[in-house]
Amino acid sequence: HPTQTTADLLTIYREKGGFDGLTVGFVGDLKYGRTVHSLINALSRYNNIKLVLISPKELALPQYVIDNTIKPAGMEYVETTSLEDSIGDLDIIYMTRIQKERFDDQEEYERLKDSYVLDAAKMKNAKVDCRVLHPLPRVNEIAVDVDDDPRACYFKQVLNGKYMRRALILKLVKEAEAKPDTKELGIATRLKRMPEEQARRCRCGNPKCITFTEPSTPNIFVTEDGENYRCAYCETAL
Repeated sequence: HPTQTTADLLTIYREKGGFDGLTVGFVGDLKYGRTVHSLINALSRYNNIKLVLISPKELALPQYVIDNTIKPAGMEYVETTSLEDSIGDLDIIYMTRIQKERFDDQEEYERLKDSYVLDAAKMKNAKVDCRVLHPLPRVNEIAVDVDDDPRACYFKQVLNGKYMRRALILKLVKEAEAKPDTKELGIATRLKRMPEEQARRCRCGNPKCITFTEPSTPNIFVTEDGENYRCAYCETAL
């Protein structure tokens, strides 16, 4: 996941020629979808970006993303539950799967899993130059009849991810060769890390977090405002 945004950005750049002025629709699981949170963070660095946040109310974008990223950047955004009403306005359609592994209640997952299915019929109402992205894997949220649409870019996205990850690995190797003694945690600079001694006394509340499944993993909690901490691995708030 941490490098997925590089694939997303390269795909958007190649398909749209830039980022300024785009209307980007995020569809599906915006609550747990970390690729969504990361791409919103990246897009906040550009101008006149409009976000259309399309999800069931149960999977709406976390408020901290709105308060700490969207609002400070002055990004225009709307929240809606309807893909059909919004699709004609979108330059980028960023589909996501409803993540079964995030649900403790199987009935709730079954109720929400097919909330949005993008198919050829819906694509008839999309812009001729819009582009469809998906971090993959998909389940049922993009019908196979969209795969041959020239606006579908999720397979290109995979290839772009390979290029960007190659570039990142090369950059890291060169930096390691230049500064062999550097040992820094790769967390965004605007995030503040909880002191290690304090973090040892805390526990992530998500039983599916890697700190539960792999107990030797150190607790790491980060904050943007100095008060509200969340797990650096799964983003669960303390």
